[in-house]
Amino acid sequence: MTRVSATADGRATEEMAQYYAKFANGGFSFVITEGVYTDDEYSKGYLNQPGLVTAQHADAWTQVVDAVHDSDTAIFAQLMHSGAQNQGIPRSNNQETIAPSAVQPDGEKAEAYGGSGTYPVPKKATQDDLATAREGFVTAAKNAHNAGFDGVELHAANGYFLNEFLSKSLNQREDEYGGKPANRVRYPAEVVSAVAEAVPENFVVGVRISQTMVTDYDYEWPEGEDAAAVFFKELSAAGADYIHTTERDATASTFGADGPTLAEAAVEYSTDHTAVIANGSLGTPEAARKALNRGADLLTLGTSALANPDWPTRVAEGDELAQFDRAQFLKPEASISNHELLDGTSATED
Repeated sequence: MTRVSATADGRATEEMAQYYAKFANGGFSFVITEGVYTDDEYSKGYLNQPGLVTAQHADAWTQVVDAVHDSDTAIFAQLMHSGAQNQGIPRSNNQETIAPSAVQPDGEKAEAYGGSGTYPVPKKATQDDLATAREGFVTAAKNAHNAGFDGVELHAANGYFLNEFLSKSLNQREDEYGGKPANRVRYPAEVVSAVAEAVPENFVVGVRISQTMVTDYDYEWPEGEDAAAVFFKELSAAGADYIHTTERDATASTFGADGPTLAEAAVEYSTDHTAVIANGSLGTPEAARKALNRGADLLTLGTSALANPDWPTRVAEGDELAQFDRAQFLKPEASISNHELLDGTSATED
């Protein structure tokens, strides 16, 4: 969950360490961070977004990693390139952004994350841009390993840069990265492969996938399950240790009324070495068990975890779960509030 609480230059803070530690202390077995930017060219999408671009970034993250590890909980860094869904953090004053093609995203930027107005038309990424972005993911993964993270998750969901390649509407390229599903997944798979080859074998490399986007909650791959089969097969073969599927409802059929969920498709089409994580409206024990019974290896929670940072403990003890209140957490801005800290006090750095 993007919380825009890092320093202006992208360093994680003591406040963030307490925020993430609260989930670990509450019984969660592993934690995935908010989206972390991966290069200083085009990847950053939010003010006060944390980065893993420099050694200084990695050093700052160690306090977060150590705080989570104190509860014997694993923590992965989610590596994200914002692509066209940039909330107004431009490379230059003209707000230039990049995407697979020069297609303007639908909708408007989110005020809770510092955005305002419509998205600009992005620049079509050149081969040099793609090389820079790919190397950014690799460098960020290495920095994550140096910071003590247990793994990384490449964010190829929700309409961000890697996910834009999977989209038939946003990816209108006519080179090897556009057209049929096998071409549209080529660049994300290349990034997965490059990262997997650059980090130690026991360092987990996952990838997060969705059809829907922040700017289009109803988007579906036009090839349906046929596209999913290609995407999951290729990402798995590229070296993904897990595929993290996310939809608005992880238990609902995704491909037709009687078709599989996105997680079930990932189980079906990825290889045996690739685990599957399901995400999306799994905040009740009943929904969580349903997703596990349908093949997911692990589950993740977003807003339900914000409302219940001790969700696993509450469920194990049969306690009532709190309902998520957006105004309590994400308004007027999405930065971390005092009540979300482990000790309930603010310790933000300048």
